[in-house]
Amino acid sequence: MPVVSWRLLRRGGRRLGWGAADQGMSSLTNFLLSVYVARTLGAVAFGAFSLAYVTYAFALNASRGLCTDPFVVRFSGTYLPTWRRAVARCTGTALIVGLVAGACAIVAGRLLGGTAGLAFIALGLTLPGLLLQDSWRYSFFAQGRGNQAFINDTVWAAVLIPSLAFLRISGHANVFWLVFAWGASAAVGAAIGPLQARVVPSLAGAWEWLSRHHDLALRYLVEGSASNVSLQLRTYGFDLILGLAAVGYIQAASTVMGPFRIMLLGMGLFVVPEAVGVLRRSPRHLLLFCLAVSSGLALLGLVWGVVLLVAMPRGLGHLMLGSLWRPTYPLVLPTTLWVMGTGALSGALAGLHALAAARRSLRAALFVSALGLACSLAGAMAAGTVGAMWGAAGASWVGVLVSWGQLRTALHERAATAGPPRPAPGGAAETGGIASSPSSSVAGRPI
Repeated sequence: MPVVSWRLLRRGGRRLGWGAADQGMSSLTNFLLSVYVARTLGAVAFGAFSLAYVTYAFALNASRGLCTDPFVVRFSGTYLPTWRRAVARCTGTALIVGLVAGACAIVAGRLLGGTAGLAFIALGLTLPGLLLQDSWRYSFFAQGRGNQAFINDTVWAAVLIPSLAFLRISGHANVFWLVFAWGASAAVGAAIGPLQARVVPSLAGAWEWLSRHHDLALRYLVEGSASNVSLQLRTYGFDLILGLAAVGYIQAASTVMGPFRIMLLGMGLFVVPEAVGVLRRSPRHLLLFCLAVSSGLALLGLVWGVVLLVAMPRGLGHLMLGSLWRPTYPLVLPTTLWVMGTGALSGALAGLHALAAARRSLRAALFVSALGLACSLAGAMAAGTVGAMWGAAGASWVGVLVSWGQLRTALHERAATAGPPRPAPGGAAETGGIASSPSSSVAGRPI
């Protein structure tokens, strides 16, 4: 194999290694909190926590759609001065999204009252830090600095673990303080981001960021929001149809998938930048890269599901979930198939993002979200919690077929329109909507 190929292989392996390590650390913080709440507070409080968590996921995906997704597509591998200017505006926009979403969560908490209201208020107070910290992670990976993202997430975990211990010792381990400790720990990571990047978030640059990247940002916002609106409506629907305790059981089934499931939610952290790099170096290899991502994730989901099915009755279930494990165990098999389907379509979505085929990725996301919502609620009405998860699993595999069909069409369209590189307005040659070399102009938009 040529020396250059070995260098590319080592570089790719190093980046994926940092990506896996960072996702593992990020997953640890979320997993620790979910398991701690499930074991400490019971099904009703865990259901309230679940409502707040899916709201956090909605805000997170909105922030990614407006800020970090366009950033990763257009600024992966750019020169350092270009990267810093873009990071300042991207992170400033994420901070504003966090402030707006946090205010809405606090208002919702005041209206809801009770246990769920306390969870929403704690979430609202900490959302700015949570979203800003996530934007630093994406920014570092876009520049190939996965070690910096790993350090940032390690700080989050290092602050969270003693915080949870202190709450338990002091007798304040209720849903408000647990969610607040989790979000405040993320804010510590967000605060050290400027020291790592030597960039200060620019609130004033948020409008400029949105105006220059609205063509991708708006579609990615709808794409991410569709998935999370579907998840939220599913959760609220389960509450109405089956009760809050059932919401806790369904969330517990997702929780036992542990860091693996959370890793799926953040795969764009390092997979999309790598897909952008593959497209620049060798466009014909993009499809193989996406297939490898989907196959690997689906296989990992299967392996972890088998481990759970075997080990939960032998003590792992009680260790992770306490008394919740028995009503949760029948949900493990359909949840495994659901997660496998989500993994199988992840590679296709990464390819669509690398191609900047925002219209096609949006179509796929809307279809998958609508079908998942309809099948889950129909399953819940027909067969309770087990039916709900079987409905979600079936919808996810139909979504796999649709997403891969959209990717193949996008690749054919790119091949049909491919021609010699044309100079972009800022002087960089463009290929497929992505600058083929680092410059101060990305995808025809001056920074």
